Amino acid sequence: MNMIVLRSFIFNALFFGWSTIYLTVCLPILLLPPRASSQVGKIWTRTTFALLKFICKLDYEVIGLENLPDAPFIVASKHQSAWETMVFSVLLDHPCFIMKRELNWIPLFGWFTARSGAIGIDRSGGASELKRLIALSREIVAEKRPIIIFPEGTRVPPTQQIPYQPGVAALYGQLKIPVVPVALNSGYFWRRRAFAKRPGKVTLEFLPAIPPGLPRKEFLPRLVDSIESACTRLPVPVHHDSPFGPQSTDTAEATDKAGATDNVLETAAAVPGEPKD
Repeated sequence: MNMIVLRSFIFNALFFGWSTIYLTVCLPILLLPPRASSQVGKIWTRTTFALLKFICKLDYEVIGLENLPDAPFIVASKHQSAWETMVFSVLLDHPCFIMKRELNWIPLFGWFTARSGAIGIDRSGGASELKRLIALSREIVAEKRPIIIFPEGTRVPPTQQIPYQPGVAALYGQLKIPVVPVALNSGYFWRRRAFAKRPGKVTLEFLPAIPPGLPRKEFLPRLVDSIESACTRLPVPVHHDSPFGPQSTDTAEATDKAGATDNVLETAAAVPGEPKD
């Protein structure tokens, strides 16, 4: 058996076992204020990352922390993998994730994300859902918490680019707070719906913040250019079994048949489309 597949199998077994036991033990914390559930998530994430490092030999580095302004601010992150849906809970203080509402219905995991104050959205809700999102986001801003959004709305391989959803521009315009673009290369190590977690080091970079006040038509191209150009500068690992090249038979079969961890961690923040002027 391919060692990457074997290590990934061991990781998944420990991940689901640890998650079930830990979150069950922590159920009484749901009765406490939202910040307590955020702390549960932070410990869960740190343990998950320790398992990734020890078993899958997958570590990470963070660049550009000096670019983070005082909260509140919006983090607009590139979305390549399930990995980045976890990392911000350990890098930022009590962040609010914008995520598809169905994730809040997942037993244990969803209960804690909902209690922590994550905003679950109906991606088919249109203008009314966008208004609701903005209203809830204003409450988060009043609490001086960072907001996490993935403007692509879905995970995209590192070698591809899709249009960004306009909802991030609506939040930027309505909330009038800085937006911090984030570049990363996680998709080279843990791709969408993939079982295999490849060894190496994920790089995440916080880019200089975009100040509030720009016109909408100027903001979105600036955000896209900032993230996409930075991603092209990040390290590209050389794998003997590249996620975008030929795969071994074992890895290909495992990738196609088992993406269970991804299904739990998917935080797709496809904000409903902004109403036309």
